[in-house]
Amino acid sequence: MTAETLAQWMRQSHSTVVLTGAGMSTESGIPDFRSQSGWWQNIDPRAVASTESLQNNYELFREFYQMRMQALEHCVPHTGHHILADFEKRGLVSLIATQNVDQFHQQAGSKAVAELHGNIVTMRCQKCSKPHSKQQFQKNAVCTYCSGKLRPNVVLFGETLPSDAWNLALNEIQHANIVIVIGTSLEVYPVNQLPLIAKGRLVSINLESSNDNGQFDLVIEGAAGGVLAELDQALEGYKKK
Repeated sequence: MTAETLAQWMRQSHSTVVLTGAGMSTESGIPDFRSQSGWWQNIDPRAVASTESLQNNYELFREFYQMRMQALEHCVPHTGHHILADFEKRGLVSLIATQNVDQFHQQAGSKAVAELHGNIVTMRCQKCSKPHSKQQFQKNAVCTYCSGKLRPNVVLFGETLPSDAWNLALNEIQHANIVIVIGTSLEVYPVNQLPLIAKGRLVSINLESSNDNGQFDLVIEGAAGGVLAELDQALEGYKKK
């Protein structure tokens, strides 16, 4: 079964939800954290990306996220991001739930996006939650309201997922005819529980095979951008009425 099979299913679907992970962003040049060559193989995440590091080692915390933001400045959404945004406009995708924090889906034009792990594009004060600019964080400023520590709106180790995004994804996936999982091996809790509550067809698009492939109705191995391009071609400009 190929992208043509998925295209046929999508034509018949009343609601299709896409769940994206790191493999969706790596084609844009974003490092993957959890692959065999990923950052977490060389960096202890709790030393740089946790509530503990925010409170007790803020300088290291800030330097780590400043480095990630600088890396993002040289990356842009790839073809796959734009195809998904076009699918939304054509009524083929109702929601993108993403573990990625780069906001590339929004930059490509997607409107219905649930950021399950937050993002590193917008900032807030840890103490009073007032919003601040990325420039303020990069310039090592403190909160202009209470002098608290500034941080990105990303979910840190030790924090719960944002309830609005989680509940939206949960509800949409429960009622979807198709859930397409792109670029994730579903190792991260609790996002890896979302496909388990799906009642419709489950599809996996991933460069690496997973031990959980048996739970999917369709598995397509390949890079996200290339597979989505094949899917777009198979749909031949199809638009929901």
